[in-house]
Amino acid sequence: MKSLLAALALGTAAVPAIASAQAVVAPVQPIAGTRIEISATGEVTRVPDVAIISAGVVTRAQTASAAIQQNAQRMERVLAALKKAGVAERDIQTSQISLNPEYRYEDNQAPRLTGYSASNQVSIRFRDIGDSGEILDALVAQGANQINGPNLTIDEPEAALDEARVKALANGRARADLYARALGKRVVRLLSVSETGGSYPVPPMPYAVQSVAAGRAADTKIVPGEQELQVTLNMIFELQ
Repeated sequence: MKSLLAALALGTAAVPAIASAQAVVAPVQPIAGTRIEISATGEVTRVPDVAIISAGVVTRAQTASAAIQQNAQRMERVLAALKKAGVAERDIQTSQISLNPEYRYEDNQAPRLTGYSASNQVSIRFRDIGDSGEILDALVAQGANQINGPNLTIDEPEAALDEARVKALANGRARADLYARALGKRVVRLLSVSETGGSYPVPPMPYAVQSVAAGRAADTKIVPGEQELQVTLNMIFELQ
């Protein structure tokens, strides 16, 4: 029993020493030289791989019910054409449905109701930009008479943004070295770095490229071009 109590006492006495050892934190080295702040940007370019286009049907009739019915029938054909072309359901999203009265305005007379217009618009994500023009032509043939876009973007921009971050770091260090040489000093360490801003393609607000009447558009082409992605970093260096 005495041996057991002695062992417990020794173990208890060792706990504060262990805890004290774990709590030791290395001191932060103070700044001994000149501190310089640098803002640097890294840029990369990529070819967009996604086109987002709004397409839909606008119908007009004497009554609201007739306008809605005609619109639904034509929109059903448009959606069927999209599915037939291989566009996945997850890439088709209803963006707007509206029904509005239409009036005729004449001088010195009360407005006169002339009918109703119904509109149904869907947002379509084309993952193969090369096929998007041909699909749009098919939509027009099936009754689509409103097409807006395209909004060209990059589906997964993170890898490109990481490349831009590496370039921004390199640009910041090169600039710090330039200032250091001009001051007769050298860069001894990077004290901090933070990402303060960047820009990369996101779907902007749609803008009209065409509004067509019933009939077939001929050989619609969408040219993706290139888009620029940027990342800006703020860095603080120590010079000596």
